[in-house]
This record gives sequence, C-alpha cells and structure tokens, in this order.
Amino acid sequence: MEKAPVSIVKVNDVYQSLQKSLKLCDGLSGLNINDRILIKPNIVSWDFEMPFPPYGVVTTSLVVSALVRILAEHGFKDLTIGEGPLPNVKAKGEVIYEALGYKRLQERYGVKLVDFNVEKFETVEYEDGFKLDIAKAALEAEKIINVPVLKTHSQAKVSLGIKNLKGCLNKKSKQACHGIGENDLLRTFPRIIEKLPVALTIIDGLYTLEKGPGPTGKAFRKDLLIASRDSFACDLVGAAILGYPGNEVEHLTNYAKRHGYSMALADYEVKGERVSEHQKLTIYDWGWTADDTGPTGFKKRGITGLAIRKYDNSLCTGCSVQFNPMLILFGSAYKGQPFPNVEVVSGKQQLASAGFNKSVLFGKCACHNNKDNLNIKKPIYLWGCPPDLGMIAEELAKEGMECDYQEYVRFRNYLFDRYKIDENFRLNDWTIE
Repeated sequence: MEKAPVSIVKVNDVYQSLQKSLKLCDGLSGLNINDRILIKPNIVSWDFEMPFPPYGVVTTSLVVSALVRILAEHGFKDLTIGEGPLPNVKAKGEVIYEALGYKRLQERYGVKLVDFNVEKFETVEYEDGFKLDIAKAALEAEKIINVPVLKTHSQAKVSLGIKNLKGCLNKKSKQACHGIGENDLLRTFPRIIEKLPVALTIIDGLYTLEKGPGPTGKAFRKDLLIASRDSFACDLVGAAILGYPGNEVEHLTNYAKRHGYSMALADYEVKGERVSEHQKLTIYDWGWTADDTGPTGFKKRGITGLAIRKYDNSLCTGCSVQFNPMLILFGSAYKGQPFPNVEVVSGKQQLASAGFNKSVLFGKCACHNNKDNLNIKKPIYLWGCPPDLGMIAEELAKEGMECDYQEYVRFRNYLFDRYKIDENFRLNDWTIE
C-alpha cells in the first residue's frame, strides 16, 4: 500500500500555509463532505487566575481557525471541536473555548463545541482485555482531524499526534495510562488511536517547547506546519524536527512494532521543507542529580538534607502539573540551613527509603503505596489528585518547613513575563478576530 506523504511548510500567512500543507500531503482526500468531523486540538491546561503563557503548550487559535475556514470552503458542514482539558483545571471547557475565540467559529460556521469532561464516555475493550473510557463524541465521529502542538514531554520525550489523543479519555483512564510494567505510559497511550478514526494529523509548530508539556518549559518560535494522513509518519517527522530519531522515542517504537511500521525516516515521503533544515535538539527533560536527590538547580543553591526523587512515568498528568510548583515551594523553604533529613516520593511505584527523618508522600497514589512502609519514621501525607498547593505549604509548615507561596506567584509571573520582550511571541495567536 502506498504510504501517505508528510508535508512540512514554513509558515508566513497561517491560512495560506495550511492550504499549501494540505495540498502537499493530499490531506483532505480521506474526508467526505457529509462526514461528522471532530477537530481535536491540544488544550492540556488553561488558567484565568494567574498569568498563563500558552506558547508551545496549547494549539494556536490561528491554526484551528484556518482549518475550520478551509473545511467550510470545501463544503464540510458537520464540524465539532472537542477536547478534555485536565480535570483539575478549574475553568470548564466552554469558558476556555470562549477565551480561545472558538465561539466565533461557532457563530460563523456552525461548529459545535464539546467539552469531553462533561459529556459521556464509553468503555472500549481491546483484544487483550485492556480497557479505556473514551469520549463518546470521539468514538461517534466519522473522521478525526488531530491538531497537536510541536512540543517535548518530560515523560514521553515528545508530545505530538498520538499523545494528543490522551485528551479523549476520562480522568480514570488518563490515570490508568500512567501504570507500571505492561501498563506503563509509553505502552498504553499509543493504543488510544487504534480505536479512533483519525484521518488527518496537523502538527501546529508555530511555537515549539522544550521541557514540556506545560508552561514551565521554554518556548521558541518555529513557524512550521507538519501534516499527513498517516498519524505515525507525521509524528516520526515531528520527533525528528525536535531532534529525536524515532528509535529513541519509546512510544513510537512500541506503536511501530504493533502495526508493522518502519522506524526509518527515509522510508517515508516528505514534501515541502526538508527535515534537516529545521531539525534542532529540543531538550525534553529536567536536569536531576546523579544520586537522585533533586533538581540540579537545588544542588547549585547548596540545598542539603532533602532528597526529592525524580518523577517517573507512573506520575499522572494532574500531579505532574503540580510537581514543578511543589519544587518552587520547597525552594522557597530553604533559608540557608539543611532540611531536616527529608525524602519526597511520588507516583504509583516509588517507595520511601530507610534513613530519613521525614517522608513526604506527594499525591494520593504515593500515600496509598506507602501506607504500610516500615521505612517511614514520620510520614507527611500530601493527599490529593493532585495535591493543592496551599495544602502542601500548610503541611510542610507543620513540620518546620516554612514555604513562601508568593514565591510561586512570582515564578508564574516570570514564566509569563519572559516572553514580553520578544515581539515574535504574540498572545493574539490564541484569539480569533
């Protein structure tokens, strides 16, 4: 069978560039005019309470708007935009959609807007008994156009098309994807696409992100669109542009083995720009000490008496989002003196070690996993899925570790303000006129 080509287009005008991208990869050829089409952007999170830089984190409204316009001009009428933002995001999908300008697409083109988190899910069983609860709106779509962001991921290395479909799951299944052993994250989420009619993937590379997938990573302007009717080939090219050959990305390797795909980029037709012209290593991971006692930044500051074990794949997305803020709180509690011999563990498989005076159990899973751990002298339970930052500060204060929540507020402002001086970073890219 002839492989679908992958297009790479340098963006000048988003609408015109997307038209070119779709023409090069013959992107609309798998769609029928009367299809029920679901457009799945990446809106992993949003925040109305604190400054939130969406650069390289959330699919730009420019790309979504251009896509809807092109589809409407080709006669497609049954269009839906659907996403399931993180369950711990306080704002509902409809409020986020309005902020992103999607309501204008509803008014102009009759696009339906669906928040998966408040809609129905259906349990889908795989041939080996594996089960996932997938949004009914995604299962009932006749075709899905997947519109992820060109970004890295601290657990999966890259977060592109295949990973973006995790947003179609309910909270329980999202958590289940962060299992252990055969249910490891890099084995589970690549299976979601097997049950969904993805006809086209368009990677929004207007911005890219190192140390993703959230706003604590650093964004760069990239101005690329990558598209294909072949989801795997599109991700393979996207990973290469981020600097990672497919055989170094475990979830792509797992998918290729299950479906008989080649991992060699040379086996796929790439049209438009060359991969080599835009390929640049984009760091996916945070620096950690060799002895697994915390971020390298903590060591540079001279922080001692504290061992924060590095997160693993069993740490689900909710707790992952709070992990970096938790580090900020610990950093704010450092007053030049050693911490009182404290260890921090997280996720579904980390066990507190012997020899520590206090054991911080970050998140519900770590609390449950360590409830009978005889190594623990003094447990500090940070319950929650994920734990609330205010509660974290309160619990640490009870044990003599006084955190400054305002340090986290300052950090959030820093994340946002660092892009203000660069005119290439435009918040208007997430609005629709």
